[in-house]
Amino acid sequence: MEPAPSVEVENLRRTFKVPVRSGGLRASLRALVHRQFRQVVAVKGATFRLEPGEVVGFLGPNGAGKTTTLKMLSGLLHPDSGRASVLGFEPKRRPRELLRRIGLVTGNRTSLAWDLPALDSYLMLRALYEIPKPDFENRRDRFIETLDLGELVTKPVRNLSLGERMKVELVGALLHAPAVLFLDEPTLGLDVSMQRRLRRFISDYNTEFGATVLLTSHYMADVEALCKRVMVIHRGRIHHDGELSGLVARFATHKTITVTGQLPESLEAYGQVAERTGDRVTLKVAPSEAGAVAARLLADLSITDLTIEDPPIEDVIVAVFTGAEEAT
Repeated sequence: MEPAPSVEVENLRRTFKVPVRSGGLRASLRALVHRQFRQVVAVKGATFRLEPGEVVGFLGPNGAGKTTTLKMLSGLLHPDSGRASVLGFEPKRRPRELLRRIGLVTGNRTSLAWDLPALDSYLMLRALYEIPKPDFENRRDRFIETLDLGELVTKPVRNLSLGERMKVELVGALLHAPAVLFLDEPTLGLDVSMQRRLRRFISDYNTEFGATVLLTSHYMADVEALCKRVMVIHRGRIHHDGELSGLVARFATHKTITVTGQLPESLEAYGQVAERTGDRVTLKVAPSEAGAVAARLLADLSITDLTIEDPPIEDVIVAVFTGAEEAT
């Protein structure tokens, strides 16, 4: 018998009522008496499921509906219609059994006490989640060491930088060992080295606890390092749900061929020249023609090295958004 999905979503919708703002003093005064509103649909019929232990990337531009979806799955927002189930519970009812088994980390918010050191907030979290003392101390000390927090956990949270707050926030979110973890821009504000460390930390947590992770990020390195599967949302609709490799195969508009050797001045007959540095040239070619172009280059020219690669994942995501715009 197959295990039940950790997260199951069917036709989830959420609309916000926002005021219409007009310029000018007269319009502003009129709005005080007769305020007008418009409906903004943030999520339009989202449907997906996450299996136990999956790490899934949730990609989309600002305003696409990512954070709204995570908040509905965490019980912070109620959907207008549709159905959501997390670990067999309905999030909007915020049952205690569910809240004890999920975690939410957002890149621009903190759940820790602003004026207290993180260590004090961790003690409050231990009491809130009723974490046995040995488990609490083991996880706290291990997580602090892994993320190299040092004295940061003894400073008031308000005195920490954005990147430092993200690290202490993530430790707090994992002390109760959630089975489902919602991460909204977890590497926001971190330098490249710490981004790598945090990705490794999330991967190790997923392996150790078998947690299901839904991750949003604007850093494609996060997605490539952690996620085999990605969902792409744009204007509230999911436009792709599948393996990361499948996303590239479906939406990549070109491949890149990088050649090194004694090359002629013009290579336009082989493809579009994207970059040229000394005896090294990068060409853009249609995916279906990459093999044939590579064979011609090797046959026609004095080549010492040749590589064929997919385009950067950032370019592929842009292609998805462009296609979504054209379809609306």
